[in-house]
Amino acid sequence: MRRGFFDPGAPKGGAGRTRQPIDPESGKPRALSISELTREIKTIIEAGFPSFWVEGEISNFKSYASGHFYFTLKDAGAQLPAVMFRASAERLSFIPEDGAHVLAQGRLSVYEPRGAYQFMAERMEPMGLGNLAAAFERLKAKLAAEGLFDEDRKRPIPLFPRRVGIITSPSGAAVRDLIKVIFARWPMEIVFCGVKVQGDGAKDEIAEAIRLMNRIPLDQRPDVLIVGRGGGSLEDLWAFNEEVVARALAASDIPTVSAVGHEVDFTIADFVADVRAATPSHAGEMTVPRFDDTIDRLDYLRAALPAALLRRVDVARNRLQAIEQSYALRHPEERFAILRQRLDDLQARLGPAGERRARRERERIAVLTARLESLSPLSTLQRGYSIAQRADDKKVLNSIAQIAEGDTLLTRLADGDIESTVTSRQPRKRS
Repeated sequence: MRRGFFDPGAPKGGAGRTRQPIDPESGKPRALSISELTREIKTIIEAGFPSFWVEGEISNFKSYASGHFYFTLKDAGAQLPAVMFRASAERLSFIPEDGAHVLAQGRLSVYEPRGAYQFMAERMEPMGLGNLAAAFERLKAKLAAEGLFDEDRKRPIPLFPRRVGIITSPSGAAVRDLIKVIFARWPMEIVFCGVKVQGDGAKDEIAEAIRLMNRIPLDQRPDVLIVGRGGGSLEDLWAFNEEVVARALAASDIPTVSAVGHEVDFTIADFVADVRAATPSHAGEMTVPRFDDTIDRLDYLRAALPAALLRRVDVARNRLQAIEQSYALRHPEERFAILRQRLDDLQARLGPAGERRARRERERIAVLTARLESLSPLSTLQRGYSIAQRADDKKVLNSIAQIAEGDTLLTRLADGDIESTVTSRQPRKRS
């Protein structure tokens, strides 16, 4: 006997109360299996909604390697899980994305393994930006015009922060991953402030947490502030697209790192913060140096420092020797001889008028030469003066306080040097 369903109160055509299966042996109603009930619901739903158009906003959009699209269509009051298989997806004239407002044609079905109904989209047309996406673009344009995204107001993250501030959900995976990354690189003090990161009140909690971190006394305040959460849909991340959060980040005295969502997700917070990290874990890697790498770098610099100092000394010595051996210092009188020769050449070119000018120039050069010679130490020695120096370090003496009895003196005269020993010092009485 064929197994069948029986509902004596159901109208003809099948629409009505649930049809109860009959046991073929006893002829009595038996319990439905979950699979049978789901299959019955699937049949009813597919028969009742064979094809229709629906309008909504896309969220949670995902594209898989199979070519299938999975997403949610929503409006202010409800959400509809949806799928578009590869054959239909390849015919689209645009690339769907979160926030897009679309018209879609398809049918309702039930995905039996999960017992969930879904919209199977076969055609889709864009209707412009969704409400959230439009709000995002409006706020982005407004804050950009005020200069909140300008690169010249961005501050660098400290190379070696003493403590790190973290603002995120205390129960999400993001905080666990972030702390794990930080401690693996360089265990340090963490100042944590747990907040809601989505839903009602999240934006105010995040903004207040940023302000609270900045009110901490300077000696206990974090050197860098990481604000973020894990990835999600446009709606999930929306708290970080709120103006109150953007302005709190812009007003922060502490350099900020935005660590919101996965690599493809951008929020207003990403544009305002001093640095944007692709993920919370990435924020930890950007903010905290690796301890072992730092020690290796210090060891390298410690080993390289003596050689670097010696190189600088060698460069300075070579420059000094080059100056000492320069022709101008060894033969300063040659400069004047060249000038005289040039004057003679000019005089020959200019004739009598040039002779008078050349004479004036020769007289000027003669005056300068006499002045130079009068300032020369050699001229002073020629007039009977001498220069006294300590023999050990050649320091020129200008006071008896610089020499002691028993020290060796070197006295320089015009035609040679005298070496002598100090037997006494006689201070001169001032008249």
